[in-house]
Amino acid sequence: MAARRRAHGPDAGDGRREGGTDMAMAIPTLRSIRARAVDVPMARPLGTSAQTMRTAPILLIDLHCEDDIVGRAYLFCYARMAPRLIATVLDDIAEALCGERIAPVDFAQRLLQRYRLLGAQGVVRMALAGFDVACWDALSQAAGMPLADFIGSRTRPIPAYNSNGLGLMPPEQAADEAEALLEGGFRAVKLRLGRPTAEADLAVVRAVRRRLPDAVALMADYNQALTVTEAIRRGRALDGEGLSWIEEPVRHDDYAGCARIADALATPVQIGENFAGATAMATALAAGACDYVMPDLERIGGVTGWQRAAALAAAAGIEMSSHIFPEVSAHLLAATPTCHWLEYVDWAAPILAEPMRIVDGMAVVSDRPGTGIAWNEDAVARYLIA
Repeated sequence: MAARRRAHGPDAGDGRREGGTDMAMAIPTLRSIRARAVDVPMARPLGTSAQTMRTAPILLIDLHCEDDIVGRAYLFCYARMAPRLIATVLDDIAEALCGERIAPVDFAQRLLQRYRLLGAQGVVRMALAGFDVACWDALSQAAGMPLADFIGSRTRPIPAYNSNGLGLMPPEQAADEAEALLEGGFRAVKLRLGRPTAEADLAVVRAVRRRLPDAVALMADYNQALTVTEAIRRGRALDGEGLSWIEEPVRHDDYAGCARIADALATPVQIGENFAGATAMATALAAGACDYVMPDLERIGGVTGWQRAAALAAAAGIEMSSHIFPEVSAHLLAATPTCHWLEYVDWAAPILAEPMRIVDGMAVVSDRPGTGIAWNEDAVARYLIA
C-alpha cells in the first residue's frame, strides 16, 4: 500500500491550455496515491441478518497533488482482507494517471475502459469510487470551495437518521438503544430486522415504536434476508406500524421481486445501497422496484456516479437518500434535487480530525474547501493494519 509515482507524460503539460491561457492553472496535477488500512472499533456493534460487525475496516486514500493539495477519501471495506486488494487497484490507477491534471469524469471513463475485461465490480469498483471522491476533493480544494458549492449547490443542513447499532437484539434492549440513539438531537433512527419469525420482528418494531416520540421517524432494514413471498407477508404485518420505509427485503438485484413487494405494501420500499453504478439504478427504476432509492458512494461510482444517479432520481421524481459515508454524502445530498435522508454512522469518526456534527436532527455540512475530511493521525497510527 505504498505510494506510487510517475513522471510527467509528454502530454501532461505545464498546467496551461493550448493558446496560452492560464485558466487550467487552478487544476492540480496528480503526483502520487497513498492508501492505508485501519480497523476501527465500532461504538455500537452492528448485528444484521447477514453478520455481526464489531469493527470497521476502512481504507484511507490520499491523492497528493501539486501546490500541497491532498485529496482525501475513505472506503468502508467490510472485511480486513479487502483494503489490501483495493490498494492494489489504486497502485495500478496511479501507474496509469499520475502526472496528469485531475479530471474525474474523464478519468472515470478511461478507467472503466482499462478494467473492462477484468470487470469493474467488487474491489475494482470500490477503488474507482474512492479515487473519484479524492479527485473531486482535490479539485474543490483547489477552487477554495466546499464540494457542495463546487458542484453547483450550497452547503446546508441535511436531515439525518442515526443508523448506528440497533441490530438483532431483544425488544426491550432495542427500545433502550433506540432512545439512546436520539442523543445529540437525532429525530430518526433505523432498526435491523430479519429474525427467525415475523412475530419476532413485529414485537421489536412495536417495542421501539412505543418508546420513541411520535415525531421521530423509524426506518427498518432487512439486509436482503427474505424471499419475495415472505417479504410480502412480513411487510403486510408491518403496514400500519409507523415505519418510514422497509429497506432491502430481498436479494438486492431482484428488481422484479422488489416491484411485487412495493406494489403489495403500503409501507414504502427502499433499495439502492448495492446499485453497481447508475445503470443498475436506471434498471431498477424502469422495473418499478422501489418507492425510494439510497445509493452507496463506493458502489454508485463516487461523486461522478452519484451525480448521474441524482439526475435519474430527479427525472423519475423519486426521493433519494444516502448509504453510509455521511461526510461526503451530505455534500452530495445538498446538490440532489430529490434529497431525502442522510444515513449517519460514526464508524470513521475516531480517525477524522473533525467528525461530522448533528444539530437538531440535521447533519452540518463542512464549509471547509473540499469535503472537509482530514485524518486524526494519532488515531490512524493506533488502528493501522500492518
